[in-house]
Amino acid sequence: MEIILSILLVIAAFILIGVIRYIRTNKFLNTLTESQFKEGYRKAQLIDVREPNEFERGHILGARNIPMSQLKQRLQEIRPDKPVYLYCQSGQRSLRAATVLKKKGYQDLNHLKGGFRKWSGKVKVKKKGY
Repeated sequence: MEIILSILLVIAAFILIGVIRYIRTNKFLNTLTESQFKEGYRKAQLIDVREPNEFERGHILGARNIPMSQLKQRLQEIRPDKPVYLYCQSGQRSLRAATVLKKKGYQDLNHLKGGFRKWSGKVKVKKKGY
């Protein structure tokens, strides 16, 4: 019985941590549907935080690739005075990227709900030379 209670307490703790993170993130990050994202991304800095190989297989037209793994080293490439539109494959990395940017003072942060896999708009694919 004690084992089951311990397992339930651990599960409850994970759920609570997730809820707290969700609430805290929603205070500074706008999660946008595809149509909302399309309305504003052309007037903003559009950043794809996926790795270069993912970016080359297809990305939103006009996006700049700054992988999450390089974000802290490349912050100078992102202007803090302009809106930032982030996306990744599913939405998790862009959420983490927004957290990093918020800690560095960026204000107008937005990300694509569901990430690139939910995108149905224009896509650019890098052609490979053979």
